[in-house]
Amino acid sequence: MSLQVHTVVSEPFAENTYLLWQSGRDDAIVVDPGFEPGAVVDALAERGLKPAVILNTHGHVDHIAGNAALKRAYSDAPLLIGTNDAPLLTDAMLNMSGLYGFEVLSPPADRLVGEGEVLDYAGIRLEVLDVPGHSPGHVVFVIRGEPITVIGGDVVFRGSVGRTDFPGGSFELLASGIRKKLWPLPDQTVIYPGHGPATTIGHERRTNPFVGNDA
Repeated sequence: MSLQVHTVVSEPFAENTYLLWQSGRDDAIVVDPGFEPGAVVDALAERGLKPAVILNTHGHVDHIAGNAALKRAYSDAPLLIGTNDAPLLTDAMLNMSGLYGFEVLSPPADRLVGEGEVLDYAGIRLEVLDVPGHSPGHVVFVIRGEPITVIGGDVVFRGSVGRTDFPGGSFELLASGIRKKLWPLPDQTVIYPGHGPATTIGHERRTNPFVGNDA
């Protein structure tokens, strides 16, 4: 079996929702359902997949807007988020939707996760790393295959990093977490970020203007 990754880009923030599954299986992991949950449901149906779990890397509105619809469609799939971002799910001001003039709320999480936990869903093992700074409880999921895969949310982008000017943000925390927890991974490790194209640990460690070796 091999890991399969499909991206659904949700407007208006060009947010990446990821479907992860092992070839030959019909269960999947959904990460960060955004503002176009219908497209996520369609993508699952087209591939004959059903979610085993819904993961949130963090609780900002563009990454949780589809939680409620996905939970309605797949009530058996538990919703997971990092412990310190759990309050964002049910508070429009904390998740930023209130600042944009509308209210988006998610069902509360079924399980909270944190540093060092290992999750096993749909035949995929994911290690949880706490990398706060973009949000107070941002987590990253690491899948140790060939190559290693990082589901990174809004931590590292190709040539950039997550914004730290939101409530609870800290560039120092974000940069420290990236350098301590992500840079030790092998160069060929693939990062699937919350926005924009995939990249690799080696490329960002060498060239990222915010947290790379020369930053």
